[in-house]
Amino acid sequence: MLPLSVLIVGMFMSVLDISIVNVAVPSIQKDFGTTSQDIQWITTAYSLALGVIVPVSGWLGDRTGLTRAYIVSLLGFSAGSALCGFAWDLSSMVVFRIVQAIPGGILPVVTLAMVYRIAPKEKIGTAMGLYGLGVVFAPAVGPTLGGYLVEHADWRLIFFINVPIGLAGAVLAAFLVPRFPTGQAGRFDLCGFLTVATGLFALLLALSQGQSWGWTGYRVLILITVGVLSLALFVVIELHVEQPLIDVRVFKIWPFTNSLLLLTVLSVGLFAVLFYIPLFVQEGQGITPVRAGLMMLPEAIAMGAIMPVAGQLYDRFGPRWPAAIGLLIAAYGTYLLCGINADVTLQDLVLWTWIRGVGNALAMMAIMTAGLDAVPARQVNQASAINNAVQRVSASLGLAVLTAIATGRQAQLMADRAALVPAPGPAAPAALNELARYGFPGLFAHYQRTQLTVMASAYSDVFLILAMVTAAGAILALTLKIPPKDTPPAASGSPQGRAAGDSEPDPASLARYGHG
Repeated sequence: MLPLSVLIVGMFMSVLDISIVNVAVPSIQKDFGTTSQDIQWITTAYSLALGVIVPVSGWLGDRTGLTRAYIVSLLGFSAGSALCGFAWDLSSMVVFRIVQAIPGGILPVVTLAMVYRIAPKEKIGTAMGLYGLGVVFAPAVGPTLGGYLVEHADWRLIFFINVPIGLAGAVLAAFLVPRFPTGQAGRFDLCGFLTVATGLFALLLALSQGQSWGWTGYRVLILITVGVLSLALFVVIELHVEQPLIDVRVFKIWPFTNSLLLLTVLSVGLFAVLFYIPLFVQEGQGITPVRAGLMMLPEAIAMGAIMPVAGQLYDRFGPRWPAAIGLLIAAYGTYLLCGINADVTLQDLVLWTWIRGVGNALAMMAIMTAGLDAVPARQVNQASAINNAVQRVSASLGLAVLTAIATGRQAQLMADRAALVPAPGPAAPAALNELARYGFPGLFAHYQRTQLTVMASAYSDVFLILAMVTAAGAILALTLKIPPKDTPPAASGSPQGRAAGDSEPDPASLARYGHG
């Protein structure tokens, strides 16, 4: 538990940074005096850098040793955070965010691989429950913490707060985390790296800028085409090289591929709710960022409390029923969100998101653990890299598609309502003539009310789509199998089914934790 807790701190910090920065964007924009379109590059640059570095993280862990990669990445993330806090304009902030994203993309991958090597197989569910605190709880608590720091202190603190935590985590990891020697990384697959980096970079850039550039614009269409073709070429290269950067044959393992599909559903739903609900209450109901963040806090607390319990349920019952029941609960909570309207109360939104949080926490760790449990131990590093890449790309892709749907629905609903409103006059409804008597203020108030109603209706349609997809995911979850508790060694001297040559902690280090 002690080394695992140290690892989770670094993992939590790197994932938290993704959501906590979003709250500070308006304040950063005001300080730097830039446009709302340009300021989005703070988050876009970070996402693009993550998409490039995540695929190579597994190879780096094997090449340098997992423990060393973790400590160096944690120190690098702290240094990058400090640079972001000292940024003096938009250009410097974008550069420093890229510097911060490089170790930030490595941390989740090597942490997941180390969790699988530290935890006994019969307790892997409990260990993954702790790992899940970073995956799910951190993005949910980010808006609350970020809103508080921005409103009551200074936006630079959201970066500076990472520095002492990162330094303390690196020191503790050096003394408490077992040493993992270098693995069989082999020669660096440069062609594979260039193609997968180009593909993910192009797709993420298209998804992040599609709304402002136009989804049918030539820039977005070219990026999507380049991204798809580059990823297809990457698959061809990886199937033919002797030492692939990522062994894509791992997708032949159905439990792993199935888990990626289900994680896509959960990731899209999680980030969609974290995006649309605060946006609705802030723009539509005039709620402050801090209060909007506090409104999402019960969901975060529910996920943080359920995660360890979900891990224990996995160890006892396997992945099938926790995943299926969790997805159904999440689908029900999402269906309740379809009741969003102009007069919805904050209490209702808190309850509905809380129900979703319980389902998400119950399902996510069971699904993720079942997928990785089905992968041979020598491929866990690469599988964890694929896992992280899929979650990040799917969340961006899903949110972009849902935003396009919501925007289209808002435009259509506004046009429909405009067509039904007659010009003021004898034939017009009395209420409309009464508003016209007050001139622009009266009509503007009516317009704002109509706009809020249309926004709520569009978001309701989005939540209905999410509810149906999540409920369908429960059917896929029923095909998850209980992994065997005892796996015979693949080679002499390779404990817990690890193949010969896999990275192992040295005996003296493991002896401190009772594994010796």
